[in-house]
This record gives sequence, structure tokens and C-alpha cells, in this order.
Amino acid sequence: MRFLFPLALALAMLAGGATAQPAPEKTPGVAIFAGGCFWCMEPPFDKTEGVIGTTSGYTGGTAANPGYEEVARGGTGHAEAVKVVYDPAKVSYEELLHIFWRNIDPFRKDAQFCDAGSQYRSAIFTLDAEQKRLAEKSKEELEKSGRFSRPLVTEIVEAGPFFPAEKYHQDYYMKNPNRYAYYRWSCGRDARLEQVWGSEAGGH
Repeated sequence: MRFLFPLALALAMLAGGATAQPAPEKTPGVAIFAGGCFWCMEPPFDKTEGVIGTTSGYTGGTAANPGYEEVARGGTGHAEAVKVVYDPAKVSYEELLHIFWRNIDPFRKDAQFCDAGSQYRSAIFTLDAEQKRLAEKSKEELEKSGRFSRPLVTEIVEAGPFFPAEKYHQDYYMKNPNRYAYYRWSCGRDARLEQVWGSEAGGH
């Protein structure tokens, strides 16, 4: 009797029966970008088809478990950043790079719009060799496009630990739409993006 079960199992597998295993789901992709205030970097990715979710946080520094107050003071080396989780079958890393560039001022070092300090620097934090290759390629293509007369100072660096920001920072633009809109306007973000990118400003 002990031979009947393995034989039945083998026949079922050959026939494509119920014992066949379903195809595994693809692992979601992860990208990390810094473009000044993380409140302003969530919306362009959140509204992109294929993006599963965004998380505001801190990365690129040396302190363990940094909080907003210490990062804002500029003593930890961290940058305000956003982690993007996405479905690679619906949106590519190259497309996310396209969105990133058009939502930052790539000419300001250690600052973005009205916010100054290395905690507001623009950066692409790469998670593997392929992301690094694609990020460097996208930067090089922009520099060689002839549309800019100055070099891009946005950093491309290997990602370190990412620390989610405090709960009240997550989805701030949805929780506090009026305060968010006022901050964005008073910081001159959209006006500067239009200067740099024209009709592509904020594009996705």
C-alpha cells in the first residue's frame, strides 16, 4: 500500500491536478528618495499607478533611531526621505526616477526650496547595483540633454537603514490639507519646480 500514494501523486502532478503549486507572487519593489520636506514627496508617488504605498522617514545618517527634532537640528546626518513600495509589473524603477527628478530642484546642495541644511538634501538612495546603474544613467542623461547649463548636485548613494518618521508626519498632506497647501505655497516649491522643469514640473 505504501507505493500507491506516491504513484497517485506523480500521476496527478503529470496531469496538472490539484497538487500543482501556484506561481509565486512577485516581490514588491522598494525605492528611497530624498527631495527636501518629505510631506511634499509623498503625493507625486501616491498618485502613481503601481505604487502600493509611501512612508516618510529618515536615512543617510549615523544616529540610531533618529527623531524629527534631532534630524531637523541637522546633527544626525540623516535626510528627510520617502520610501516607495511599488509593483514592478505596473511601474518601473526608471519611471519612479522620472517622477523623482521632476519634483526636486537638482541644483541646490544641502537644501531644497525654502528649507536649508543637509537634512533637506536631494538624494537617491540605491538598494542594489541595478538601482545604482539606473539612477546614474538617469542623472547622466539629464546632464547631457542640453536643457541645463549647470551640473546636477543630487547625490546617488547606497542606502543605509531607513527609520520611519513619527505617525503625525505620515500622509500629512491628506491629514492637514490646508496647512500642507500653505507650506508648499509659502516655500515656493511649485514656482521653483516650474522654473526648472517647465510643463514637466511635478510630472508622473
